[in-house]
Amino acid sequence: MRLEFLIFSLFNGLVFGLLLFMLSSGLTLIFSMMGVLNFAHASFYMLGAYFAYQVSVAIGFWPALILAPLIAGALGAVIERYGLRAVHRHGHVAELLFTFGLAFVIEEVVQLVWGRLPVPYVVPPSLDVTLFTLFTTDFPAYRVFMMLISVAMFVVLFAILTRTRIGLIIQAALSHPDMVAALGHNVPRVFMLVFGVGTALAALAGVIGGNAFVTEPGMARLLGSIVFVVVVLGGLGSLTGAFIASLLIGLIQTFAVALDYSLADLFRALGLTVTSETVLWDLWSTTVAQIAPILPYLMLVLMLAVRPRGLMGTRDV
Repeated sequence: MRLEFLIFSLFNGLVFGLLLFMLSSGLTLIFSMMGVLNFAHASFYMLGAYFAYQVSVAIGFWPALILAPLIAGALGAVIERYGLRAVHRHGHVAELLFTFGLAFVIEEVVQLVWGRLPVPYVVPPSLDVTLFTLFTTDFPAYRVFMMLISVAMFVVLFAILTRTRIGLIIQAALSHPDMVAALGHNVPRVFMLVFGVGTALAALAGVIGGNAFVTEPGMARLLGSIVFVVVVLGGLGSLTGAFIASLLIGLIQTFAVALDYSLADLFRALGLTVTSETVLWDLWSTTVAQIAPILPYLMLVLMLAVRPRGLMGTRDV
């Protein structure tokens, strides 16, 4: 049973970590290049799931896998062009307030259109099968599909940013926007493109994550804050850092939620007597599973204290 727990916790941790990467990769591009702390980024993850549900009802899941991110990306580009760009001249606080308000607007619109209850967005029948059975546990094929999409996206993004002309322009616009503009490139259009691609990547995560978990109006809030943890932990502007940080958080949280051990158990194993009458008993009896939701934030605090630039970042937060 312990081997079964280890293997399937590892698989599930990889699935969750790669989903986090899909969601955080777009924010990494936006945050590192434009300096915009986009509080509405997870809302596009939600929109991707809802758009995919609506398209899949009409013409199936596979067209939705392509169309939903494109629709969300186009919407993101329009928001950047006619909303975010207008408040940019007022500074980062105005941008923060704009995206913060945008998150609430998107959630309210979703509730008006699709209601407050979860929608029946389900895994397509062709992937709703068991890939393999180990010991007594089945592992679904759809989770492997999620991992393959995530890894493929990382490879494609990395290749575009490091091996293509548009990738070089994007990286140059990050550090030397005036020089890029002097060479004849439209920097605002590059920013709009990056924002649109970033939101499309978040929507793609929603397409493949919405049916694996639950598609409902609160799904953006569940992952919204942890995405910023991934971006800072991995290092601003580092796609590789975001990939590593996502996997770390996914694995640590997945293993942690299943560990019903506490410091009291450790003390007893060392031969120390710990009871409910012991000082700070509430602290000693707190299990790893109970603190699992705050572990990413503890990791963030530790990283900021030890290495403010993150795992693979080139500049301090």
